Amino acid sequence: MEVIIQPDPAQATAVATKIIARLIAGRPEAVLGLATGGTPVQLYRSLIEQDLDWSRITTFNLDEYVGVAPEHPQSYHAFMEKNLFRHVNIRPQHTHIPDGMAHDIPAMCLSYEKKISDADGIDLQLLGIGSDGHIGFNEPSSSLASRTRIKTLTPLTRRDNARFFGNEEAVPFHVVTMGIGTIMEARHCLLLAFGENKADAIASAVEGPVAASNPASILQMHQTATLCIDEAAASKLQRASYYRWVFENKPAWQRL
Repeated sequence: MEVIIQPDPAQATAVATKIIARLIAGRPEAVLGLATGGTPVQLYRSLIEQDLDWSRITTFNLDEYVGVAPEHPQSYHAFMEKNLFRHVNIRPQHTHIPDGMAHDIPAMCLSYEKKISDADGIDLQLLGIGSDGHIGFNEPSSSLASRTRIKTLTPLTRRDNARFFGNEEAVPFHVVTMGIGTIMEARHCLLLAFGENKADAIASAVEGPVAASNPASILQMHQTATLCIDEAAASKLQRASYYRWVFENKPAWQRL
């Protein structure tokens, strides 16, 4: 696990932008796993500004609300269109988001897993982290081997997402999410976290035990996991000075 600490969200996002832009430029047919929510918005804006060729890129989103139609303004279909897809030359048939309106949710989840497999897996999976350590919508206690499936949101996650819906009562109770096992099969996991409210989750994920109580902690077991975080999110890391030292003293061929 590589922890890259930057002074603020803008500079941490700039590092993440370089990582993804380098992948797209070097592998034009790359498969990207994408995330939603407030954290990646600036990243998507930055990627749009890079003038990259997305015509051969394939994407798979982490999750979607159950019972929320694609045209709903708070659906993740709408989020991706607004924040990325309409601004780049990606082909609509190459973009994949779980269908929260599917009549047979389990069958749809199996189909989603097959589509990822048929695409030869995900090259880079973008992740955020909840204040309780969830990645995707894999809430604490989720199986560390889980696959794409329906999940019930915790009261904390519903409260955290109320700002998008206007009030907590409007937040759906259920989502479809890639499982932790699915996420761990990506060849590179790139997690962004900003703000003091993420500090406990980051400290537990990076320096605590691997446990289902903090789903993000499983990234300690990933062969290529990169965390781009700001100073506030890093504020409770005991080895923060070492992580800074490592990033500042990379060999030339590893530098971004």
